[in-house]
Amino acid sequence: MSKRIESACAIPSSLHQEPATPELSSGDVSQLLAELPPRISDVISKWAEIAPGHLALVEGSIAWTYSQLEAAERDTRHWLIQIGIRPGDRVMVVCENCRALVALLLASAALDAWPALVNARLSAGEVDTIRDHSGARRVIYTAGTSQHAREHAKRHGASILKDPALGTLALGNLNDAAQPEPLDSDIESRVGALIYTSGSTGSPKGVMLTHRNLLFLAAISAKIRSLAPNDRMYGILPMSHAVGLSVVLLGTLFSGAALYLTPRFDPVAMLAALQKDGITVVLGAPSMFSLFLEYARLKRLTAPKFSSLRIIASASAPLDLALKTEVEKLFGLVLHNGYGVTECSPTIAQTRPGSPRSDVSVGPVFPGVQIKIVDSNHNRVADGQVGELWVRGPNVMKGYYRAPEETAAVIDSEGWFNTRDLARIENGNLFIVGRTKELIVRFGFNVYPAEVETALNSHPAVLRSAVVGRSVEATEGGEEIIAFVELAPGSLASSGELAEYASHKLAPYKRPSQILIVSDMPMTPTGKIAKSDLTRIVALAPPKG
Repeated sequence: MSKRIESACAIPSSLHQEPATPELSSGDVSQLLAELPPRISDVISKWAEIAPGHLALVEGSIAWTYSQLEAAERDTRHWLIQIGIRPGDRVMVVCENCRALVALLLASAALDAWPALVNARLSAGEVDTIRDHSGARRVIYTAGTSQHAREHAKRHGASILKDPALGTLALGNLNDAAQPEPLDSDIESRVGALIYTSGSTGSPKGVMLTHRNLLFLAAISAKIRSLAPNDRMYGILPMSHAVGLSVVLLGTLFSGAALYLTPRFDPVAMLAALQKDGITVVLGAPSMFSLFLEYARLKRLTAPKFSSLRIIASASAPLDLALKTEVEKLFGLVLHNGYGVTECSPTIAQTRPGSPRSDVSVGPVFPGVQIKIVDSNHNRVADGQVGELWVRGPNVMKGYYRAPEETAAVIDSEGWFNTRDLARIENGNLFIVGRTKELIVRFGFNVYPAEVETALNSHPAVLRSAVVGRSVEATEGGEEIIAFVELAPGSLASSGELAEYASHKLAPYKRPSQILIVSDMPMTPTGKIAKSDLTRIVALAPPKG
């Protein structure tokens, strides 16, 4: 089954630009939707038939063609039936990126079971909470490619299995109490994946993404980037999260392209893949690009040549302008940007290869998706004004699993989903300002953390920063602005120096009340700064001046 293998804005002319891709019309989107297969597992059928020998997945020294991937899905489906999986059951996969994850995902979906994908890097408490809430019939661990998965498997007393195609797995005990969910009469509306997200705070919520949600995102994102069978995608974003699942994995397979699976980021491995494997598209979190820049500086790679690379894009976390500029200088390519949330499968807006940006706008709204930006009274605001962003379209989730009240709180009767993000639109391009809950009110003025972070991040000594608010009841200021800063390696800047720098960049009411230098910023598995951790630090032990 397997075999071995050896922007509309002014952009510097030195940067390579992709030829413009015509914007998809509403008719184009409708036709594409009509042509989508019913299940996510069906994306490989076409290519297994017309190009069976074409490369589909590469994991280290193992490669699968499309016919081999189809065979692996079929064999895995039969195995799932043997271990007691039924339509409507939740199959929890504790995983990092690997071929076993792909086979388990597609096989579960083909059975109309719900693949509940869980990042193995989550804590024991988080994994256990998701297992219990999902009512998983079985828990399967990709133990052969993930030390973290092995540790969770050991805690749960799972049995180790060795499969000739999938490698080493661990299998949890059968949950006899698990009850299958009823199947929707419309196959496309059945749950294609259950992705748990806690947002910035709170307990994990199970986001039910349908086959139609995921395939819509896969197809449109692939069209925007003109993905074709000769493309080779670098699969570093976790496929247990929405962007790695829909855009990277399913978008690649939908296009008949090849996906190079990578369980964890390593700048040495990425450099080798770019130089030797002919990678054409890289989507990564800002933290990944930042680490690659550090490695390039260490190795004095000033202008590496990646002859096949045509698109690099940032996803999963806000992109800083200083980082974007540095990455573009190194790669000689525009670093594209996008925005989404898990509940929207996830993409809501995305810059276009033929219309690059010199700022950090997330670009035009995704084709087929509607947005509205409203004030506190739910009235639409004028272009250029900040308001709360609502979304409607084929990308919006079915709902939160076993949480009808929470679902009703974010999706109204007309199908509009409240992102709870603050945004503005200018000349058809979306700008994300921050989270509604993160808005800081200082002396009666609104302060958006992203603006303060942008100012601090522009200092050459700053690697990354995060800004949170702290209530101050005894003053008229309302809230204080607390900034956490992680310095670049070798930098010795002080809080006082950074405060002085910020004073030249920000109005007085926007300046941090306190700047705390930390050795390491807490990060989520997808490369976002874990602001909830910083908020708890401030709340539990308010920093002293």
